[in-house]
Amino acid sequence: MEFLGGTLGTILPFLLVLGVLIFFHELGHYLAARSVGVHVDVFSIGFGREILGWTGRTGTRWKVGWIPLGGYVKLHGHEGPDDRAQVVAEAKAKGEPPPVWREGQTFGEKSVGARAWVVAAGPIANFLLAAVLLAGMFMTAGRPDTAPVITGVQAESAAERAGLQPGDRIVAIDGRATPRFEDVQSTVRLRPGQPMTLTVQRDGAAVTLPATPDLREISDRFGNVQRIGMLGVAGGVPEYRRLDPFAALAAGALETVRLTEQTLVALWQMIAGTRGTDEIGGPIRIAQLSGQVAEGGLIPLIGLMALLSVNLALINLFPIPILDGGHLVMYAYEAVRGRPLPPRAQEYAFRGGLAILLAIFVLATWNDLTHLRVVDWFSRLLG
Repeated sequence: MEFLGGTLGTILPFLLVLGVLIFFHELGHYLAARSVGVHVDVFSIGFGREILGWTGRTGTRWKVGWIPLGGYVKLHGHEGPDDRAQVVAEAKAKGEPPPVWREGQTFGEKSVGARAWVVAAGPIANFLLAAVLLAGMFMTAGRPDTAPVITGVQAESAAERAGLQPGDRIVAIDGRATPRFEDVQSTVRLRPGQPMTLTVQRDGAAVTLPATPDLREISDRFGNVQRIGMLGVAGGVPEYRRLDPFAALAAGALETVRLTEQTLVALWQMIAGTRGTDEIGGPIRIAQLSGQVAEGGLIPLIGLMALLSVNLALINLFPIPILDGGHLVMYAYEAVRGRPLPPRAQEYAFRGGLAILLAIFVLATWNDLTHLRVVDWFSRLLG
């Protein structure tokens, strides 16, 4: 029973988090398609065999697939006019009736701008969802608002070497304002071993101090290791201040921008080789985090959902064929050249994109299994 409770405590939050993120992503595509007059044949949460579904009054099939690792909207006439003859031939070869296209409601006949809008609307919906979730947190639980004032300095730390003292107020890092202690923490965490310039208010005067955060490796209870930067300072006790709806929406949008920037910085560090790729995780890691965070209640789970929503939006905007970002690159080419990418080039691009996605999936799964000690267990078994 303890195992069953632990399993359900992981799976249920995982399905909730992933289901909400996927639904809003696909809803963005759906609403954008409807806004430009494109009919949507299928709106699916999950892949594979349908386990629940119904047909709406507009003719869209709404369904839930049994593999809850994604979703899709099938846009009517996604095939271009030149591809329809091939689609009809394939249907006849299978003994199926040829599809009937709704003239004026097909995706392929829309302008390149309209098609780009439909594709971009999915990631946009995830960014908006993150901002709204964060705004809801700030209105209910409140926003953590801590002054960037140092209350303690650890011995032999980066802060002590830099000359920081209790009572100092860090107002900027590398010229960028840090109005909250959390801003200092988030910036320093992403800069292990990298020099930075701190602007400090001390006794009413501005003092500039160079500092290099120490590199620290921290592990959670699942054995996941993360490399972060640390100054070695303590700040004040966080105070949660509830915001009015307008201020909360503005703060939610700004926090979404900050999360986006942090994610991009971390990604660039991985590309540059200054950050390990072992932090890349897949569905197993998301399930672990969902179950772990859900133990703290609904508010932390909503915070995780907002963070993952930003990550989902950014991943889909990567310029990789098959993903939304890859389609946007092709539409940009079409807009500039006045004609779409040749079919053969598109085919090769999609094959390459699929190979890249498979490689990322294998890497993420390997990392997940490594963190779960599954790889070590097999090594000992075979050794």
